Amino acid sequence: MLSFDEKYCLDTFRTLLGVDSTTGQYEMIENALCAILDGMGYPYRRTRKGGVIADLGGEGDALVVTAHLDDIGLMVRHVNSDGTLNVCPVGGLYPFYCVTENVRVYTDAGDVITGTVCRTPNSIHVTEEELRDTPGDFRKNVCVVIDKPVKNADDVAALGIKTGDFIALEPRMTVSNGYIKSRFIDDKASAAVLLTLMKNMKEAGEVPARKTYFYFAMYEEIGHGTVTLPEGVVDILAVDIAPMGPDQNSSERCVSVFAKDSRFPYHAGMKRELLAAAQRAGADCVTDIFTPHYGTDCDPALVAGYDLRHGAIGPGTLNSHGYERTHIDGLKNTYLLLTEYVLNGGNGNA
Repeated sequence: MLSFDEKYCLDTFRTLLGVDSTTGQYEMIENALCAILDGMGYPYRRTRKGGVIADLGGEGDALVVTAHLDDIGLMVRHVNSDGTLNVCPVGGLYPFYCVTENVRVYTDAGDVITGTVCRTPNSIHVTEEELRDTPGDFRKNVCVVIDKPVKNADDVAALGIKTGDFIALEPRMTVSNGYIKSRFIDDKASAAVLLTLMKNMKEAGEVPARKTYFYFAMYEEIGHGTVTLPEGVVDILAVDIAPMGPDQNSSERCVSVFAKDSRFPYHAGMKRELLAAAQRAGADCVTDIFTPHYGTDCDPALVAGYDLRHGAIGPGTLNSHGYERTHIDGLKNTYLLLTEYVLNGGNGNA
């Protein structure tokens, strides 16, 4: 078994977090990822709509392992008369999970302008009752205030900000006693696990038990990340967060094997293979079900009509789509399971 390189995984996670990639804003993160793959020496191809498929080698019926690099975020909906920005969510972002967060607004001219998500009105000392008693709503009373001396819509237009500009949230990653706290653990932490395995395989000269592709998708947060796949693929494995909550088995320090999400049960045979691989690898593992509001990039591939077995694994994660938290042990156990499955196949005999 290739040992888990904790430092490389966390450093890679930080690198990925350092590139804003609200769903649809994929060019910068795609270029950063390809630079990493170039350094490793893996061949890859970019998809037309955004996404990178790396070829790890191997022979036989192919496996695709996928993790996504797009983040939830915001978009400028309208420039208000007072110079604030009316915004709409991109992906499943809610006001209560982002009000007071620092943001970056990306203009088409390439400028990046910082700001903050605010309630309107926004002072507890002046309008306590309205803030306390009225829920935040992007359509009514939540805006972005930019860090420029603007007083009206014309001032904002002069900066190049307009409807349709992407707005990225500050990740704010920190690690304390092994607990990783950050936005976008979903799913840049999983992508870092994949890259850690790729690095270790390349250094050790390891080849997968079967033809294997690692697919870094860019549209998972809005439901169409993996609607095109390479020829010969018969299995797809998503690596994504395992949301924690009431009636969930998932733990930040474990890897979860998914039995069902909000759309489909996962393939029973593939689930059994993953559980057996976890046992062989000594990975701390649980089985869990994620309903009613969760899916992975397996789902769009099935809806697109591919005849596939599908499975999913990932680290338990708190506060999904907010300021998330997992543990380095969860990433390690995900790595151990993934490594065993990729290198030794479904039965461990390859």
